[in-house]
Amino acid sequence: MRELVYYVAVSIDGYIALPDGSYEAFPLEGDHMAAYVSEFADALPSHVLSALGKRAPGSLFDTVIQGRRSYDVARAAGIERPYAHLTEYVASRSETKSPEGVTFTADALATVRELKRQSGLAIYLCGGGNLAGRLLTEIDRLILKRNPVVLGDGIRLFGDAKPAVHDFRLDRCRTFKSGVAIEEYSRGLAPLASPSMRSCDS
Repeated sequence: MRELVYYVAVSIDGYIALPDGSYEAFPLEGDHMAAYVSEFADALPSHVLSALGKRAPGSLFDTVIQGRRSYDVARAAGIERPYAHLTEYVASRSETKSPEGVTFTADALATVRELKRQSGLAIYLCGGGNLAGRLLTEIDRLILKRNPVVLGDGIRLFGDAKPAVHDFRLDRCRTFKSGVAIEEYSRGLAPLASPSMRSCDS
């Protein structure tokens, strides 16, 4: 079965963006960027790949789902297909007429469950936080780009999701000289190992 992977940048205090939806506070320069481009190129917007002179390898994701507010950031810039190299879904309860190549869905949970039954690569959950909260029961893996900043307020990692316990296991954690850490989790009970066994390796 395909996996739903929430791959997202987040602050130390658990925000994926400032209250206005911007994320300029996260560092866009540093040694962590090489990992973003080399390992997670499928998750880069198509216009960014083009600017870098690269093509998506198609080895990690072949489908993306994002919330309408996240999609509106690209649409405001005149980009109707921010992830043209992927099959694109946008969760929206109010819009039904979508650009060619993009599918609006009023029931993101049902859509993800149907996509997971199909063959293919992993599904990239792009954001935002409220959508991630609604899809929390379906998230199989978390890849968090933990940035060394405290935002204090903004859009939470899982939006306004109701309190509930969801167990994830820390599989891998890498730190970079920039201060960014990439934390990779999979769904499941936490291991019975000491915390030091799961500490970040530089």
